[in-house]
Formats: sequence, structure tokens, C-alpha cells
Amino acid sequence: MSFSPQSKVWIYQSDREFSDQEVSAIQQQLDGFTAQWKAHGHQLQAKAEIRYNYFIIFTVDEATAGATGCSIDASVRIIKGIETEYGADLFNRFNMAYKVDGKVIVVNKEDFETLISIKHITPDSIVFNNMVQTLEDFQTKWEVPFKDSWHNKVFADLL
Repeated sequence: MSFSPQSKVWIYQSDREFSDQEVSAIQQQLDGFTAQWKAHGHQLQAKAEIRYNYFIIFTVDEATAGATGCSIDASVRIIKGIETEYGADLFNRFNMAYKVDGKVIVVNKEDFETLISIKHITPDSIVFNNMVQTLEDFQTKWEVPFKDSWHNKVFADLL
């Protein structure tokens, strides 16, 4: 299944790493959900994937049918169900994710600020921009150096 670069993307970041077993079980749930995900009776061309055992990413190609309020609510419900079932927080936008030696680390905003001020996170550190909205931006602007991200504007005074 190919998706247009303008496909809509939603990213949910966990506050903890899912085990490989959990990823497998969650992926099955997500596959079942996207296989029947509809908007006003129209099947959505959609997929869900888990990256780095931390991120759940939904992609919807709106060329065939666009996601609507009700269909987006349905995706939020499944994410809330996963949160409850696995004891993870997938909605806290104040958790920041960055990469060290290929490993993802998620910390709260205060710890992230501390890591910047002690130079543990540098302008070249890879951070995750979970606010990307299209597949094209996801592919090119999701994992970016701190200096090229929105984080740089928010936390600039700490560098």
C-alpha cells in the first residue's frame, strides 16, 4: 500500500519503552483497528506502526477518504485503551524524546531542560518532532538535530 506524501500523520509518544512482546500485541490491535477504520462509512486508507518501541504512528491517505472528527475520535479511543492496558502515558506532550547512540530516551520537560543546560543534549543531538502532520514531514522532519527543531526555539536560552 503506497501513501501520498501529503497523507495525514498522528504520533503518540509513550513515556516508557514497550517490550518487544508488547509491541507485537499492540501492533496486532492497531492492525485490526486500521483494517476497519472508517470515516462516514468510507474505509480509510490507513496504517499504524510502532517505531523504537516508543512511538505509535497513524498514517491516513486522504486521497480516498479524509479522516473526520468521529474517525479521529475512534483512533484516540484505541490509544487510550492501549494506555490503560499497558500503563503507559501516550498523551503527555511535555515528555521529550531524544536519541543517544541510536537509543531513544524519554524524559519530562524539566529533566530535558537540565540535560540541555549541562550540555548532555547539544545542538547536534537528535530530537523527535512529534508535531509533524504529513507523511513527507514525518520522513524528513521527525528525527532532526536539536538545532533544526522547534525545541531549539523553546529551549534556546539554555544552550
